[in-house]
Amino acid sequence: NVHKAVVAAGEKESGITIHYVNEHYDEGQIIFQAKCEVFPEDSPEDVAKKVHVLEYNYFPEIIEKIITS
Repeated sequence: NVHKAVVAAGEKESGITIHYVNEHYDEGQIIFQAKCEVFPEDSPEDVAKKVHVLEYNYFPEIIEKIITS
């Protein structure tokens, strides 16, 4: 679980990357990135909630921009 790994590694931020898909795993052209702060007291569940907020806020906006441009 990526959120467990973020907390276990003591990372100070996490986030989302929206990118095009190509034949290589996670190597498509990046369209958009957003970050959230991770605090030492955050649990993996806290990080997941923060990331889900980013997804909820940005996915519709970015997808609409791609479709309409």
